[in-house]
Amino acid sequence: MFSLGAARYYLYREPADMRKSFDGLCGLVTNNLYQNPSSGDVYIFLNKPRNRIKLLRWEPGGFVLFYKRLEKGTFELPIKEIKGKSIAIDYGELAMIITGISLKNAKKRMRFC
Repeated sequence: MFSLGAARYYLYREPADMRKSFDGLCGLVTNNLYQNPSSGDVYIFLNKPRNRIKLLRWEPGGFVLFYKRLEKGTFELPIKEIKGKSIAIDYGELAMIITGISLKNAKKRMRFC
């Protein structure tokens, strides 16, 4: 069954060509992020206007590609000062990006001492 849970999530920081499909996105992961696209991690790609998003994940038997196009508005990117071509995010941040919740106003509460 298709799922996005129990994985690591990497947001590709540069705009991606949304005409790319499985092989093209795997090429970005391999050549630009220097990672293995069949690791089971989720790789997230946005286009330049940030109104389209693709998520690539390997599952047993093959790749799964999730695609969402917004009719209005844009996807908000997390504000993190990390060098490199990708940003590691958690599932909560991914869910907020996809559903349109503002990441600027969201605060993560401490859950331990």
